[in-house]
Amino acid sequence: MDMIRFGEEHLLYWLLLVPVLVLLFFVARYRKRRRLERLAPASLRHQLSPLASPGRELWKYALTLAALSLIVIAMADPQVGTKMEKAEKKGIDIVIALDVSRSMLAQDLQPNRLENAKRAILRLTNRLEGDRLGLVVFAGKAYKQLPLTNDYPIAKMFLRTISTQTVTTQGTAIAEALKKAIDSFDDQPKNNQAIIIISDGENHEEDPLPIAREAAERGIIVHTIGIGSLRGAPIPVSNQPGTGRYLKDNEGNTVISQLDRQMLENIARQGNGKFIHANNVRTGVNAIYQELKKMEAGEYESRTFAEYESRFQYPLALALLLLITEYLMFYRKNRWIHKIKLFKA
Repeated sequence: MDMIRFGEEHLLYWLLLVPVLVLLFFVARYRKRRRLERLAPASLRHQLSPLASPGRELWKYALTLAALSLIVIAMADPQVGTKMEKAEKKGIDIVIALDVSRSMLAQDLQPNRLENAKRAILRLTNRLEGDRLGLVVFAGKAYKQLPLTNDYPIAKMFLRTISTQTVTTQGTAIAEALKKAIDSFDDQPKNNQAIIIISDGENHEEDPLPIAREAAERGIIVHTIGIGSLRGAPIPVSNQPGTGRYLKDNEGNTVISQLDRQMLENIARQGNGKFIHANNVRTGVNAIYQELKKMEAGEYESRTFAEYESRFQYPLALALLLLITEYLMFYRKNRWIHKIKLFKA
């Protein structure tokens, strides 16, 4: 399948204005209808303007918005890969298992634990060269979010979409996350595979230590990064800081989420890896990056598109067609066509 990219990807952000324009249209339409209702009843308005067509106004606006969206896409310069090349690349395979449970909203690290973890992953991704990166997210369940890839922009895009809503089942299933991470690697044992667990360590499910030991037996190194403080912090009910609403237990007491350092240290020990307590983003990334550099890079095959051709003509032509259609469509019904009654008895 052809690979598609955009030469001016940042221009696509203009598409965010489309829902705003849709909302403004319906607000203006509602206010116009209210004004007409105050001036005259519906029956009288129909007699005064029998050829009026509210539906046509909606269609004309929809066509205009669709055309503008296509023009933005054309300006972003869509490109299609036309020539694929195979290249042997060297690097290590890294799967990051990111905790997205509700306790990661605790604000003992600002703005909260999850945002600090995401920043750490972004910093690490910026330092990788030729290595493949995969992503697993977990709370009460674990899901493979991104398979191993050396396409770092795609990895960053996936990372930005992650929140505590990504996994709806609450809990902290570190063992299941480890299993998903192990399954992301090739079946053949290698010495260039690593798992990085980023969590506050509050495990509520299956014991992860046997799974970490199993990973080590396959030659996979398991590192852990602890996010949070030993002292702990309350868990906000919403993502909005400063609301003052925190999670409470059945007795009405505020729940305090603390870093389970011992659990994360044990997982790293069983996985022949290293535990890092990330007091800040930079410290955690630097320490784990030094551990990754010690690993031996392995070879893997990568398919890349060497040549791309612009295809802006297609959305631009379609936009022109929509604008012509909108121009030829009148706000009122055609007087002569309206008189034709083909199916009138």
